[in-house]
Amino acid sequence: MQVNREIRFREVRLIDENGTMVGIVPIEEAQRRADDAGLDLVLISPRPDNPVCRIMDYGRYQFEQSKRAREARRNQKVVEVKEVGFRLTTEEHDLQFKLRHASRFLGEGNRVKISIRFRGREMAYQSQGYELMEEIAERLSEVGEIDRRPMMEGRFMTMFLAPIRSDSGGKKGSGGKKDSGGKKGSDDEKSSGDEKGSDDE
Repeated sequence: MQVNREIRFREVRLIDENGTMVGIVPIEEAQRRADDAGLDLVLISPRPDNPVCRIMDYGRYQFEQSKRAREARRNQKVVEVKEVGFRLTTEEHDLQFKLRHASRFLGEGNRVKISIRFRGREMAYQSQGYELMEEIAERLSEVGEIDRRPMMEGRFMTMFLAPIRSDSGGKKGSGGKKDSGGKKGSDDEKSSGDEKGSDDE
């Protein structure tokens, strides 16, 4: 952004320090007005056919812009993708354990990648994989919705879930349906973000 004598246009459309449109004036007059006010002349629109300058406190303007940018970064939540792995043979106890983790991740505002690993001859039973994906999506439907439908990627079937947001923009509670949770055991303290359960080995 060009300021004061960096501006090379012969004439500019000038806005004064009060926000009033002065009109088209020679650059020398615009600079004189800024100097008389003890402020800066700032080029806010560099269009060759209609350059626009404004008289302002440029240092304060930069400070406020920087402050707004910091606040925007601070308020911006980084959405992570957490993965929870299943097998066609995952038992109900392990299924509930993994669903609780997926429910917590969704409740925290993260996307969740659900993956099912097919081993050997299990590739012939992909229909069961789709059924399991449908069951998982249903049991997490209070906190998550399908963001990408199930699809095969090599020996893995994957599906993405995204957090459900309320009409006011906030997230719904992080609790899943009753059958997706139970009493939390000590295993719940373990992180399963990117690690598959022991049945994925």
